[in-house]
Amino acid sequence: MRRPSLAVLLALALSSTAAFAEPSAGDRATARTLAQEGQQALESKNYPVAIDKFSRADSLVHAPTLLLGLARAQVGVGRLVEAQENYNRIIRDGVAPNSPHSWTKALEDANKEVAAIPARLPWVTITVLGPTNPEVIIDSTPIPTASLGVKRPVNPGSHTVRVSAEGYVPSEKSITLADGQAMTVNIELEQAPSDQAQAAKKGSLSVDAAGSSSGTDTRKLVAFGALGLGGAGIIAGTVTGILALRKHDQIKKACNNGTQCDPTQASPIDSYHTLANISTVSFIVGGVGAAAGVVLLLTQPRDSAQTAAKGARVAPYIGVGNAGVVGTFW
Repeated sequence: MRRPSLAVLLALALSSTAAFAEPSAGDRATARTLAQEGQQALESKNYPVAIDKFSRADSLVHAPTLLLGLARAQVGVGRLVEAQENYNRIIRDGVAPNSPHSWTKALEDANKEVAAIPARLPWVTITVLGPTNPEVIIDSTPIPTASLGVKRPVNPGSHTVRVSAEGYVPSEKSITLADGQAMTVNIELEQAPSDQAQAAKKGSLSVDAAGSSSGTDTRKLVAFGALGLGGAGIIAGTVTGILALRKHDQIKKACNNGTQCDPTQASPIDSYHTLANISTVSFIVGGVGAAAGVVLLLTQPRDSAQTAAKGARVAPYIGVGNAGVVGTFW
């Protein structure tokens, strides 16, 4: 493959065609720089950079030399469909008799190089079963309905075919094509669930909602149970605490103000310690239970919390010689 030198590419900055608006001096200078960078990238086989440079240069100053460099870079990355179109564009546009020699040479090279493309092009035939007007996309490119069932050129490599249609379940299929390979892809879409099925699905959702409500009721029962346990613990702690205090007073009197006790007071002393321990544990259990119940009520789902707030009011209380929980339900 013969490529024009940098000097040849620079000639584009000195010429223009009647089919395009006359570029400014700044556009020509920018295109000259892009052409140089594009040619350097092409020669070093940095094809993505070459594609970028030649594309931008051609948008500033349209010339067959730039399109030729762009097509060659596209061939380098396997974008054969786009390369074929750019080769053919050079051929369709042609060159005027008084054009620079570089342009004439670009036209000759395009005619030679495009001839090798068809043998390398993969082809895919997509057939969609089910809907009459499906939407088909290969990678990110929409495919017209008129193209379905007909061979369509694609670039070598991996592709994703996505198909959708109103009233049908979307589908997609991954394919991989090598140079010159032909493939037929048949995709059958399934109809979307009917209204009756959707109604059944909604019924299922209602059941789930009911289950959620049942779960909320269980949470409330656990919360009230915890409050009840807390109240019982506080009551037990209070009662045993009072008994322990009375037992302590009795021991204090019998033991010379608590400084010296005879062996007959061993059993009352043990009883006092037992009551004191029971009181302490009961208060701990009561406090934990009451706190857990309050937390469960305050952290339940909002709707349930509002219902609970409207339907019940619960609060623990501790008095002289008694303790528990009070509540109002309606």
